Amino acid sequence: MRMFSDFNEIKSAIGTEIGASEWIEITQARINQFAEATCDEQWIHVDQERASKEMPGGKTIAHGLLSLALAPLFIRSVIGLKGLRNTLNYGADRIRYLAPVPAGSRLRGRVTVAEAEDVPPDGLRVNYHLVIEIEGGKKPACVAELIALHYR
Repeated sequence: MRMFSDFNEIKSAIGTEIGASEWIEITQARINQFAEATCDEQWIHVDQERASKEMPGGKTIAHGLLSLALAPLFIRSVIGLKGLRNTLNYGADRIRYLAPVPAGSRLRGRVTVAEAEDVPPDGLRVNYHLVIEIEGGKKPACVAELIALHYR
């Protein structure tokens, strides 16, 4: 984890890759929980028997939004900021799902500070470029620009 002392240090890191998170396994149980929580129980996600017959690779695939929902975990695991009061999710831009994530895959997030701008009176808006990689994959599962508001 890279620890920043203040907002100026984050601003000086614009264009810099901060790091990559640890790998996290996308189990069928995790996919099923996400499906239930979001009411997206499409068979490609939850029906292992049908997927074994009809899906390339014979496995269910995770929801694209499940991969994206792991973004806070990936970012928090590689970046720390001293003196923060709180952080708010401000939104996301340019989200692309580039490869399916079969059940049993492992993902990690590679984080870069893309932009940072002061938000008066005590905030900093940071755009993080996130690449969600699939272990052994040729393409990332997802790439996105995520926006956070940090307050001190």
